[in-house]
Amino acid sequence: METTNLHINQLIKSCKKNDAAAQMQLYKLYYKAMYNSALRILKNEFEAEDLMQEAFLSAFTKINDFKGEVTFGAWLKRIVINKSLTQLKKNNRYNEVKMEIVPTDEDEITTVNYSSLNVKSILNAINGLKDNYRIILTLNLIEGYDNEEIAQILNYSNENVRTTISRAKKKLKGILTHNEKQINVNGR
Repeated sequence: METTNLHINQLIKSCKKNDAAAQMQLYKLYYKAMYNSALRILKNEFEAEDLMQEAFLSAFTKINDFKGEVTFGAWLKRIVINKSLTQLKKNNRYNEVKMEIVPTDEDEITTVNYSSLNVKSILNAINGLKDNYRIILTLNLIEGYDNEEIAQILNYSNENVRTTISRAKKKLKGILTHNEKQINVNGR
C-alpha cells in the first residue's frame, strides 16, 4: 500500500510538470473506478464515458491545486461526482428534492429477508428509484460519503440530507420487499 502511495505521489509530481506518460498512468489507475462512479449517477454509458474524460482533463489542468489533504482518488472522485451532478442538471433529469409523504404504518412492520438478496437486485432497485433518491443513496451507500459531505456536494442542508436518505432507504426497502413477495408468489 505504501509503495503504491509513493508511486502515485511520484506520478502526481510528474503530472505537475505536464508529463503525458505520468498522466496516462494515473488515468489507467483510476479510469474504471471513476467511470463507474459517473455511470451510477448518470445511468448512461456514453455520457459517463464523456464526463469521465472531461473530469480527467479538468484534474490534469488543475493538478497544481491538489494539495494532498485527501488521497488523489478521493479528490478525483469529487471532480467526477460534481461534473456528473452538473450534467444531470443540464439534462433536466435531476429535480430538487421534493418532500413526499411516506406511509409509515405498513413499512415499519414489513421485514426484508436480506439473505435472499444479491448485489445485482439491490443495485437494480436503487437504479429504479427517482433520481434524487438514487443519487443520495449512491453517494451514501456506494461512494461512502457521510451526510455532511453529501450536503456540501448537493448544496443541501444537513437536515434535508438526513431526511432524504431516510426516505430513500424506506423506499428502497419497500421495493426490495415487493420484489421478494413477487419472487415468493411466482416461485423461485
